[in-house]
Amino acid sequence: MASVSYQIANLLEKMTSNDKDFRFMATNDLMTELQKDSIKLDDDSERKVVKMLLRLLEDKNGEVQNLAVKCLGPLVNKVKEYQVEGIVETLCANMLSETEQLRDISSIGLKTVISELPLGSNTLAANVCKKITGRLSSAIEKQEDVSVQLEALDILADLLSRFGGLLISFHPMLLNSLLPQLASPRQAVRKRTIVALSHLVMSCNATLYNKLIDHLLEGLASSPSPSVSRTHIQCIASVCRQAGHRFGEQLWRVAPQVLEHSTNPDEELREHCLQALEAFVLKCPKEVQPHIPTIIELCLKMVTYDPNYNYEDEEAGAGGEDEDMEDESFAPDAEPDSDSEEYSDDDDMSWKVRRAAAKCLESVITTRHELLVDMYQTVSPALIARFKEREENVKCDILSAYTALLRATRPPPSLQMPMAPSENSPQALLIQRVPGIVRGALRVIRGRSVRARGAALALLRELLAAAPGCLTDHADRVIRALTPALTDKSTASSMKIETLVFVVCLLRGHPAAVMRKHVAALAPAVLACVHDPFYKVTAEALRVLQTLVKVIRPLDNVTISEGEDILVEPPPEDLQRFIPEMYQCTLVRLRATDMDQEVKERAIAACGQLLCHFGDFLKTELPVCLPIFLERLRNEITRLTTVKSLTKVASSPLRIDLTPILSDAIPILGSFLRKNQRALKLSTLVLLDTLVQNYSDTISIELLSKVLMEVPPLVCESDLHCAQTALTLVRGACLRCPAALTDDARAALTPNILALAKSPLLQGGALKAMLGVLSALVSADVAGCSRRELLALLVAPVHRSHEHNATAHHMKQAFHSLAKCVGAVVMEGGEDALEVVRDFLRDAHTPPSDAHHMFALLALAEIGRHLDLSSIPNLKEVLLNSFTPSSEEIKSAASYALGSVAVGNLPKFLPFILGEIEAQPKRQYLLLHSLREIISCESCTPEGVAALRPFIPEIWVQLSKHCQCVEEGSRNVVAECLGKLCLLEPQTLLPHIKEFLRSPEPLTRTTAVTAVKFTISDQPQAIDPLLRSCMSELLVPLRDPELGVRRVALVAFNSAAHNKPSLIRGLLPQVLPTIYAETKVKKELIREVEMGPFKHSVDDGLDLRKAAFECMYTLLGTCLDRLDVFEFLRHVEDGLRDHYDIKMLTYLMCARLAQLCPAVVLQRLESLVEPLRATCTMKVKANSVKQEYEKQDELKRSALRAAAALLQIPEAEKNPHLMDFVTQIKSFPDLQPIFESILKDSSAGSGVDSNLMDQS
Repeated sequence: MASVSYQIANLLEKMTSNDKDFRFMATNDLMTELQKDSIKLDDDSERKVVKMLLRLLEDKNGEVQNLAVKCLGPLVNKVKEYQVEGIVETLCANMLSETEQLRDISSIGLKTVISELPLGSNTLAANVCKKITGRLSSAIEKQEDVSVQLEALDILADLLSRFGGLLISFHPMLLNSLLPQLASPRQAVRKRTIVALSHLVMSCNATLYNKLIDHLLEGLASSPSPSVSRTHIQCIASVCRQAGHRFGEQLWRVAPQVLEHSTNPDEELREHCLQALEAFVLKCPKEVQPHIPTIIELCLKMVTYDPNYNYEDEEAGAGGEDEDMEDESFAPDAEPDSDSEEYSDDDDMSWKVRRAAAKCLESVITTRHELLVDMYQTVSPALIARFKEREENVKCDILSAYTALLRATRPPPSLQMPMAPSENSPQALLIQRVPGIVRGALRVIRGRSVRARGAALALLRELLAAAPGCLTDHADRVIRALTPALTDKSTASSMKIETLVFVVCLLRGHPAAVMRKHVAALAPAVLACVHDPFYKVTAEALRVLQTLVKVIRPLDNVTISEGEDILVEPPPEDLQRFIPEMYQCTLVRLRATDMDQEVKERAIAACGQLLCHFGDFLKTELPVCLPIFLERLRNEITRLTTVKSLTKVASSPLRIDLTPILSDAIPILGSFLRKNQRALKLSTLVLLDTLVQNYSDTISIELLSKVLMEVPPLVCESDLHCAQTALTLVRGACLRCPAALTDDARAALTPNILALAKSPLLQGGALKAMLGVLSALVSADVAGCSRRELLALLVAPVHRSHEHNATAHHMKQAFHSLAKCVGAVVMEGGEDALEVVRDFLRDAHTPPSDAHHMFALLALAEIGRHLDLSSIPNLKEVLLNSFTPSSEEIKSAASYALGSVAVGNLPKFLPFILGEIEAQPKRQYLLLHSLREIISCESCTPEGVAALRPFIPEIWVQLSKHCQCVEEGSRNVVAECLGKLCLLEPQTLLPHIKEFLRSPEPLTRTTAVTAVKFTISDQPQAIDPLLRSCMSELLVPLRDPELGVRRVALVAFNSAAHNKPSLIRGLLPQVLPTIYAETKVKKELIREVEMGPFKHSVDDGLDLRKAAFECMYTLLGTCLDRLDVFEFLRHVEDGLRDHYDIKMLTYLMCARLAQLCPAVVLQRLESLVEPLRATCTMKVKANSVKQEYEKQDELKRSALRAAAALLQIPEAEKNPHLMDFVTQIKSFPDLQPIFESILKDSSAGSGVDSNLMDQS
């Protein structure tokens, strides 16, 4: 402390120096000290520093003054409260000084102090604000000195935007001071008053809010001059933009007045009216709905308002986009447009009206997706006609508005299926407009304005996204318009990059056959761009070149057959001339070492693509470029890109000769497997596997065995994807180069493979790769990996399972994958497979332990799935006897085994299982599981379906008898079987399910609805058209009188909304009211149960409500454009006060809505915040159990996540209710750290949506 005081005293002494440089440096050093968090000032130092800085504000040197002002910011948080109040007093007094310079510097000082005051609930901010406010109010009312007035208004706006909530007692006085200033003769005063008023309405009460609106509307009604009307309408727009969530209730009386003034001849007034209407549309989407048709009509009229310019001559000259004119050179094309761009009239303000109209239209387009069809018939042609606009700013806004229309037309990602658009859909209407859009956009692209050309290219890119392949008939004209910009040296680099980005979209958005005929026109321009001196243009041009290669000679449909010579169709003769040129210009960039990283990577990728597609034309060049690839492989910066590029070359059906580099490359690739970079390891494994598949004859066995020695560490459960790729490489080596698996390599690999085989985490692709490796090891007859040896090693963990009691649970999880491994080894082993089966059958018949019993059953299942075991005596008896033990896991394994064994011989086993289901009611559940296993397994392959088809009628009859099982588990299995059978024979069986839905028995209806759920999968199925035609019939159970039927109907609807939203989108207007009705708490479903001396309430409707809210959550992700978000939000608000489970769901919905519809949520923020506050401040009863505390903590955490998401909404920090809630959270010591960590996580992972519910 003493050293700090001494240092500060030293600086203060220098500040009194006559030398301005001394004063400047001392002030600068003081600021550095004040910015340190560790600094602590004693009372005396505080007083001296404050006094000196206030004195320096009057310094004769401007630079010293500026530094002194900057010091006030950090000083505010370092000194005591009374010192800050003293600073504010002095600054306010200086504001009224005679000296203009002192007034200016003091106003900057006040703004600095206000911006640095802490936002917390301490008294400092409140006291300072109150001290400033009175002074500012009187300064505003004094109109002698306008500059003082302006500064005071500025400071007041800052003060209200940060601390409006602390000044509630001053609001009436401030409003009375500000309202007269709207009539000030000075425009600057009026503008700043509007800003201050717009901040005031954020936190003022309803009475003052209404008073302001009344004042503005009275002023509008009685306004004698356009200038007064302009001010009032500007103020209305500003208030709406700042406090749109409160403005909605006033809109009914404001909108008609604004619409009335929008036809005034005064151009500025029209502009302000349109800007106000834009604010209404964006901020009050619900309330503005009745006025939307009038607003659209007005905007369409105003967007063509150009009284000082005649477009008729231009249209006559253009001749409706004459084709001959298009063939001329670039410059003449530009003339008609450039004439219009050269027109200038400084007094002409009509462009501002047109721009405001275009922006207003864009706001309607972005918020009113339900009007898309109407907009394509009215707004679309009007906007296309205005692409000829002469003023650059307006033209860009018109293009932006049309781009927004195209963006709104894009089908949702969940619907991007190859479906033809229906006749009157937005997509169909867009396709009709494509010729006009292209004509208008190309006219802009030929113009001189770089900004407008960029906007036109962005529009065409969006057009391709909204209607893929729509430029097929126009590609020729588009390319003719684009190439001059690429070849002209005067074209700006940014324009070239924009053009090249669009060319990539154009080439990728159409089939290669369509674009191939345009390559000759495009290639010279792209090659010229590869030589461009600006690295970003070069990089983008190389990307286009790479795409062109795929267009000239696509290899996607070339199938590589084992041992056959592959004939690849050569590229068209007229395009073959470009191959050497493409190669040479890429080689120049590939060779250069002094290039930007991005260009290096693009050159490597482009050269790899060229060799992959044209290797047969570039045979003589291989000795030149392959060694360069080897150099790039040795370079740490370029090695990953080179590995990916070499993978393309190695997988080419042209069988490129890689012998010049193989012997050097393989050891390098082997060394990559030891690196920490995961992406490099994965890419290297893929390349090595490709080399083994295609170049096994030329790879040295010795080199490959060394590489295989690097693989074992990668075969582990910590990274299953990496393990899967490594196992694929080992399998390829077994099949192609078994000699490479030397004793050392095998000894290193086998323990890791076996360790992974018994891992409980092994599943999916990794498990499939594991089965492939084990089969390959047996079939390649690798020493030490014979069938018998591998089988002994695989079964060993089962025999030892009793020794590891701690891991017994995990071992059981691993038994399923271990049994599949055993099945793969036995199937590959040949003759004595049945002998192995008998061993397992013996274990199942007289098991030494439960683990042995369970594993023997699973092993029999995996072998029996591929092998007919019907010849083995007493197999059925052993499996059925295994249904009786007390262990549920053994029963489940026996059921699975019976179903799997039946797959090996359906005619023998399936009738037996159906008979047992009939004869053994006690075993019915397990036998139904066996039947489900048969149906699931046989449905996967065409052969299986063909084998199962003759039995379908018999199975259906048997299942129909069990639709009314009392036990829900059995009913669900029956439903799943019915649904899966229906997928195989939709025409025949779907009518039967419809019959079940009409059954008088509630349990039959429940089973039928659950069966419908299983017919809806996320993959395209033959049943989809049938479901689409009768979906409304299948959803009738949503209104069923029985509670259980309604619940499963909601679950089925949720499945459809999640997996195939296209099935239910058209039915939402009829279905949504039913779903919303189910979210209500129904008192008649709540009953009291007596539990000893206590009474306990049971809510039978809870599961139903939960299912309804889950449907709502799913619809947010898949059908948002079909929802009335205001109505939706009303029901979410009800859920925030419901049961624990439903609260958790609705908190997630709040967070999702805050991301998807921020404007709507902002309007309803007050009603969302209160339930969140209630949860966060709730106390658990003192005698509650531990689970109750945990439940409450989880609930609070979820509520805080929702609050953090609401806080991310733009302008949410201006809402007093939310900010008050946040302040309250920060005042609770238990909530504050949790909230801070949530905010930190949300800002760190802003690219990832953390508010998604796991719906698997």
